[in-house]
Amino acid sequence: QVQLVESGGGLVQAGGSLRLSCAASRRTFSSYAVGWFRQAPGKEREFVASINWSGGSTHYADSVQGRFTISRDNAINTVRLQMNSLKAEDTAVYYCATCRSWRTTDSDDCAHWGQGTQVTVSS
Repeated sequence: QVQLVESGGGLVQAGGSLRLSCAASRRTFSSYAVGWFRQAPGKEREFVASINWSGGSTHYADSVQGRFTISRDNAINTVRLQMNSLKAEDTAVYYCATCRSWRTTDSDDCAHWGQGTQVTVSS
Protein backbone atom coordinates (compact mmCIF):
# COMPACT_ATOMS: atom_id res chain seq x y z
CA GLN A 1 0.00 0.00 0.00
CA VAL A 2 1.13 3.51 -0.77
CA GLN A 3 1.00 5.80 2.24
CA LEU A 4 0.83 9.55 1.60
CA VAL A 5 1.49 12.39 4.02
CA GLU A 6 0.72 16.03 3.23
CA SER A 7 2.52 18.87 4.94
CA GLY A 8 3.07 22.59 4.58
CA GLY A 9 -0.39 23.92 5.36
CA GLY A 10 -0.98 26.87 7.62
CA LEU A 11 -2.42 30.34 7.94
CA VAL A 12 -1.44 32.96 5.36
CA GLN A 13 -2.71 36.36 4.32
CA ALA A 14 -4.43 36.89 0.99
CA GLY A 15 -1.85 37.43 -1.73
CA GLY A 16 0.69 35.29 0.06
CA SER A 17 2.27 32.00 -0.90
CA LEU A 18 2.45 28.52 0.53
CA ARG A 19 4.11 25.32 -0.62
CA LEU A 20 2.50 21.98 0.13
CA SER A 21 4.34 18.68 -0.02
CA CYS A 22 3.06 15.15 -0.47
CA ALA A 23 5.50 12.49 0.65
CA ALA A 24 5.06 8.82 -0.20
CA SER A 25 6.17 5.81 1.79
CA ARG A 26 7.55 3.85 -1.14
CA ARG A 27 9.62 4.55 -4.21
CA THR A 28 6.87 2.96 -6.34
CA PHE A 29 5.08 6.29 -5.87
CA SER A 30 6.91 7.32 -9.02
CA SER A 31 4.72 5.00 -11.10
CA TYR A 32 1.50 6.84 -10.20
CA ALA A 33 -0.21 9.93 -11.44
CA VAL A 34 -0.90 12.21 -8.48
CA GLY A 35 -3.69 14.69 -7.91
CA TRP A 36 -4.24 17.47 -5.41
CA PHE A 37 -7.79 17.99 -4.20
CA ARG A 38 -9.29 20.29 -1.61
CA GLN A 39 -12.38 20.25 0.54
CA ALA A 40 -14.04 22.97 2.58
CA PRO A 41 -16.47 22.09 5.40
CA GLY A 42 -19.85 21.04 4.05
CA LYS A 43 -18.64 20.93 0.46
CA GLU A 44 -17.63 18.20 -1.95
CA ARG A 45 -14.01 17.46 -2.63
CA GLU A 46 -12.74 19.61 -5.50
CA PHE A 47 -10.00 18.94 -8.03
CA VAL A 48 -7.05 21.31 -7.90
CA ALA A 49 -4.17 19.96 -9.98
CA SER A 50 -2.63 16.73 -11.22
CA ILE A 51 0.63 15.44 -12.63
CA ASN A 52 1.61 12.32 -14.52
CA TRP A 53 4.15 9.77 -13.36
CA SER A 54 7.16 11.51 -14.89
CA GLY A 55 6.13 15.10 -14.25
CA GLY A 56 5.95 15.86 -17.96
CA SER A 57 2.20 16.48 -18.05
CA THR A 58 0.11 18.62 -15.71
CA HIS A 59 -3.51 19.65 -15.40
CA TYR A 60 -5.06 22.49 -13.38
CA ALA A 61 -8.50 23.57 -12.34
CA ASP A 62 -9.51 26.86 -13.93
CA SER A 63 -9.76 28.42 -10.49
CA VAL A 64 -6.03 27.96 -9.79
CA GLN A 65 -4.57 28.19 -13.30
CA GLY A 66 -1.67 30.62 -13.32
CA ARG A 67 -1.43 30.74 -9.53
CA PHE A 68 -0.61 27.16 -8.52
CA THR A 69 2.14 24.92 -9.83
CA ILE A 70 2.33 21.17 -9.34
CA SER A 71 5.65 19.38 -9.62
CA ARG A 72 7.29 16.17 -8.51
CA ASP A 73 10.68 14.85 -7.55
CA ASN A 74 10.57 11.10 -7.84
CA ALA A 75 14.07 10.78 -6.38
CA ILE A 76 12.63 11.74 -2.99
CA ASN A 77 9.08 10.42 -3.53
CA THR A 78 7.57 13.87 -3.27
CA VAL A 79 4.93 15.89 -5.10
CA ARG A 80 4.68 19.60 -4.40
CA LEU A 81 2.00 22.19 -4.86
CA GLN A 82 3.31 25.74 -4.98
CA MET A 83 0.46 28.14 -4.26
CA ASN A 84 0.90 31.82 -5.05
CA SER A 85 -1.46 34.79 -4.96
CA LEU A 86 -3.64 32.99 -2.46
CA LYS A 87 -7.26 34.02 -2.06
CA ALA A 88 -9.73 33.52 0.75
CA GLU A 89 -11.63 31.03 -1.40
CA ASP A 90 -8.54 28.80 -1.43
CA THR A 91 -9.20 27.99 2.23
CA ALA A 92 -9.72 24.24 2.55
CA VAL A 93 -8.14 21.00 3.61
CA TYR A 94 -5.79 19.94 0.84
CA TYR A 95 -5.26 16.28 0.00
CA CYS A 96 -2.93 14.47 -2.34
CA ALA A 97 -3.87 11.16 -3.91
CA THR A 98 -2.69 8.56 -6.38
CA CYS A 99 -4.99 8.53 -9.39
CA ARG A 100 -5.73 6.51 -12.53
CA SER A 101 -4.58 9.27 -14.82
CA TRP A 102 -3.15 12.77 -14.69
CA ARG A 103 -6.19 13.78 -16.75
CA THR A 104 -8.69 12.91 -14.04
CA THR A 105 -10.72 15.50 -12.18
CA ASP A 106 -12.80 12.90 -10.32
CA SER A 107 -11.73 11.92 -6.82
CA ASP A 108 -13.38 8.52 -7.34
CA ASP A 109 -10.57 7.72 -9.78
CA CYS A 110 -8.00 8.09 -7.00
CA ALA A 111 -7.28 5.16 -4.70
CA HIS A 112 -4.79 6.30 -2.06
CA TRP A 113 -5.19 9.45 -0.02
CA GLY A 114 -3.21 11.35 2.54
CA GLN A 115 -4.63 12.72 5.78
CA GLY A 116 -4.89 16.27 4.49
CA THR A 117 -3.33 19.56 5.52
CA GLN A 118 -5.28 22.69 6.42
CA VAL A 119 -4.76 25.85 4.39
CA THR A 120 -6.40 28.99 5.73
CA VAL A 121 -6.18 32.26 3.83
CA SER A 122 -7.19 35.38 5.73
CA SER A 123 -8.57 38.46 3.99
